[in-house]
Amino acid sequence: MPFWAGDYTRAVIQSRALSGEDLTVDHVWDVAVEGSPVSLADSARERMRASRELVERAAHGTSEHTYGINTGFGRFVSASIPEELTEELQLRLLRSHACGVGEPYAPEVVRAAMLLRANALAKGYSGARIETVELLIECINRGLLPNVPSRGSVGASGDLAPLAHLALPLVGEGQAWLDGELLPGGVALERIGLVPVRLQAKEGLSLINGTQFMAAVGALGLVRARRLAKAADLACAMSLEALQGSRASFMPEIQALRPLRGQAASAANVLRLIDDSAINESHRWCDKVQDAYSLRCAPQVHGACRDLFDHVAYTVGVEVNAATDNPLVLVEREELVSNGNFHGQPVAFALDILALGVAELASISERRIERLVNPSLSDGLPPFLTVDGGLNSGFMIPQYVAAALVSENKVLSHPASVDSIPTSAGQEDHVSMGNAAALKGWQVLANGERALAIELLAGAQGVEFLAPLEPGVGVRATRAFVRTLSPRLGDDRSLGGDIEAVATAIRNGSLIAAVESEVGELS
Repeated sequence: MPFWAGDYTRAVIQSRALSGEDLTVDHVWDVAVEGSPVSLADSARERMRASRELVERAAHGTSEHTYGINTGFGRFVSASIPEELTEELQLRLLRSHACGVGEPYAPEVVRAAMLLRANALAKGYSGARIETVELLIECINRGLLPNVPSRGSVGASGDLAPLAHLALPLVGEGQAWLDGELLPGGVALERIGLVPVRLQAKEGLSLINGTQFMAAVGALGLVRARRLAKAADLACAMSLEALQGSRASFMPEIQALRPLRGQAASAANVLRLIDDSAINESHRWCDKVQDAYSLRCAPQVHGACRDLFDHVAYTVGVEVNAATDNPLVLVEREELVSNGNFHGQPVAFALDILALGVAELASISERRIERLVNPSLSDGLPPFLTVDGGLNSGFMIPQYVAAALVSENKVLSHPASVDSIPTSAGQEDHVSMGNAAALKGWQVLANGERALAIELLAGAQGVEFLAPLEPGVGVRATRAFVRTLSPRLGDDRSLGGDIEAVATAIRNGSLIAAVESEVGELS
């Protein structure tokens, strides 16, 4: 069952066999949000058996110190752990690290993190047993969702505290959600017919050493950001029609002279959306020389955001299939090697960049909203897009809301990734703060979706004041869909629910799907 509200789901939900090699951000969305099941690929089983054999030899066949197997953790790396306490070491590791605080992560983020952790272990470089990963996969498929506080990771040895909370239900501890009820981890496992695992050498460490929570937000956030970029083009096209702006600055000949991919894609989308516009044709020969930047420069701004998202896609696309454990089990070399792949800096940068792009899409959108509601700027539209102004306030306060959301985004867009506070008595002396980047990026996305929803509502209202002239085919489709969620505003009513409904349609893809069914796939 999808975690998010909305009617849009994929027509076919197929099982995803995890190999650690070929997961994509769209697969993450399918599993985390749409509820697609997962399994363990045969190729993964083969690699996992080989790496597990090497871990067993290190745990039981040698007196050599191997980090996380017969040593303590962090600053306690020099502390020797006797062989008979190997299993106890792994259990205590989960218990000690599960000290996160604050409100829990969104359900889809936890589910995505479970998927990514299982995929990382399936890659075969961590030494976890097949049965441990299969238990994690069964929890995903049967709807058991660990309760994971969202604060506590500095993104250095990965997301240690959140992943420890994620792992505790596997050993029958911690807390987990099942059918909307928060239960002790062991009770939740029992209700779905599963038995807790008894961790063996290195398995506790393998479950918590990685970047899976920040990568989960990166993957889900990228899907949302790409949908938001298309929604921004829809909103811009509708505002362009309502404000009787020019199509000239969107011409492909203009974009060819500054050949940035995102800019060209955004401009092409707007031109397609306003194709066959009676409104645009009606003012072709008007004496307006040029439009305001929020219209005329929209391809440049929207396109720059799209190009940022492409960079995020590269980093997150690698990360969802990366081995980020420590130590890593290199079967070919017959070595367990301490390393730094767990460090979250690449993902932290990507998440900060994601927030920048989303914040800017919302920022320019709010400026177009202002033009729609301000009679000094709207070229003939009624003040605040309402009749009986004074008695009615129309879209006056929705513009306030957009301004508030954009202002909050500006604060949240300060990069978390430039901060570092040493931990573990100086052993971990540089950290990424990737989880902080993830948390604020998640909020920026929600704010951006709501700001764009307000522009779509205002744009639909504005276009209708130009009747009987009709906008282009794509704008007509956009307006028609918006009207299925929000009737035209006559006398004042609360628009909070309407804004949330349109924001949800941006997030779950139903808005884009409806418009693309009329005009074809947008860039």
